[in-house]
Amino acid sequence: MRSNREPTVSDDELATAVLSTVDAISSRRRVNGTELHVVAAGDETDPLVVLLHGFPEYWYGWRGVVAPLVEAGYRVLVPDQRGYNRSEKPDGVRAYRTSVLSQDIVDLIATEGRDTAHVVGHDWGGVVAWDLACRFPAVVDRLAIVNAPHPTAYRRQLLSNPEQLRRSWYAICFQPPWIPELACRSDDYRLLERALRGTAAPGTFTDAELARYRRAWSRDGAVSGMLNWYRAALRYPPQLPTDRVDAPTLVVWGEDDAALVPSLAVDSAGFCATSRLELLPATSHWVAHEAPDRLCDLLLGHLDAGYRSH
Repeated sequence: MRSNREPTVSDDELATAVLSTVDAISSRRRVNGTELHVVAAGDETDPLVVLLHGFPEYWYGWRGVVAPLVEAGYRVLVPDQRGYNRSEKPDGVRAYRTSVLSQDIVDLIATEGRDTAHVVGHDWGGVVAWDLACRFPAVVDRLAIVNAPHPTAYRRQLLSNPEQLRRSWYAICFQPPWIPELACRSDDYRLLERALRGTAAPGTFTDAELARYRRAWSRDGAVSGMLNWYRAALRYPPQLPTDRVDAPTLVVWGEDDAALVPSLAVDSAGFCATSRLELLPATSHWVAHEAPDRLCDLLLGHLDAGYRSH
């Protein structure tokens, strides 16, 4: 069921973030026992696409993708995932298990009166998307992943590739209670700012954009909610019913990712029954920010292929 339909983000803020060429609506929806803030755009009868953000972003990270998808004839949902920005932030690490995060998206799709959707995920949103496709295969029509490893591929790389282990050090630093929260809030969220600006091409994140992110990070409980995704992944590693992804899958990968080795892209695509791998040279982890036009072209080609086949 759809919950509170009253806007939680002003029309002006949505227009400046998403582009004034499409109408976007901000609402709150009750899913899986948790209230999520969701930005929706496009005709409610059009094919549904769900965009899942990662750390330390929120729905705003997909702003350059929403309008092109809507203009191409898609209905788009972009949630703040649980723990982030305007969405509810349950207490305790268990509330952020990957299986719970996937159920959030199953229920979110159902709020549209749909049984299935195209799902696009980046970073942690990509991890949820992989899990969703493996755990609830009937829900995912077509899958698109942007710089996020298949969980089995990631686990294997951690065990066999010292370079990937070195790049993953920060996840261990997020495990203790309260100390990481203090570090993230220190000096006006400088650590989180560096997680964006310090790993992207120069000029990718403007001061105005970072001000938006700081507002999201400063909401009560947001930093703990964001960090609890990392804690839950280590304490409650997901047990997938299968590694195989049946949904046709597009994997887009910025090769200059500071946190993830490029071989993860190849390994991840190998778990898909049907896959297309697009490696983007001179592009960092933040593909939607650095190469939005290229990403939109790839997404539309992938999604339109499924639409034409019906």
